[in-house]
Amino acid sequence: MVNAMNGATDKGTQETLISLHRWTDKLLSFRTTRPAGYCFTAGQFARLGLRVNGEMVWRAYSITSAEQEHALEYYAIIVPDGLFTSALDRLQPGDPVWVEKLSYGFMTPDRFVDGEDFWMLATGTGLGPFISILQQPQVWQQFRNLVLVHGVRQSTELTYRDKLIELRDRAAALQLPARLQLFAATTRDLPQEAALGQLHGRITTLLRDGELERQSGLQIDVARSRLMVCGNPEMITEVRDILRGRGLGPCRRNAGGQFITEDYW
Repeated sequence: MVNAMNGATDKGTQETLISLHRWTDKLLSFRTTRPAGYCFTAGQFARLGLRVNGEMVWRAYSITSAEQEHALEYYAIIVPDGLFTSALDRLQPGDPVWVEKLSYGFMTPDRFVDGEDFWMLATGTGLGPFISILQQPQVWQQFRNLVLVHGVRQSTELTYRDKLIELRDRAAALQLPARLQLFAATTRDLPQEAALGQLHGRITTLLRDGELERQSGLQIDVARSRLMVCGNPEMITEVRDILRGRGLGPCRRNAGGQFITEDYW
């Protein structure tokens, strides 16, 4: 039910689309106003609503903005004939977007109680939560080494490059405790960004043959390594098997563990 007085539903509040940035014809980032009192932890996702053909349609999107920002930013792929994303693709600044009152998800760095090297492995729009995480000061204090690997098909899909390079270079200038390494992994062409480590192949292949470790100069092991993996469900399943085969286990509340995964299309 919608409250006509304040644009609220039982689940969320009506906010406003501030801006929309198109990376490609299928990939876009968009920003909305932030509900009063809305809280989230970097790495979590929000549920957004659009009115489509007179009905409310809700979908989950990772939040890419920093926890302290006044606006909320999200990263999305347009699904052909998708009910929600087709409507999203037609939005203009000023249009209404509903934001559910709660944030969700457990893919947050504070779930790791130890470790020195923090690996962030993403395919496609699974990059989203890591953009938010890397904007939080805590993660730069929690680990010594941060490694982000973004796997895509073509180099044109390597989004947020300028933002990531800015975060890396600013941290180095401020002499923060952690060092960030950025890697672009493509399967159909070679990355053309000299400021990123350039890899060719699937993340799973680069894990199996040790290329990620060779390029980063870091070894993935139980004692040092903590990993978050976000993206294609098939990739997630294979990465879990690879990590388990090397003695690493899933992170469970109050029970340790070395990796956290989240399916994201």
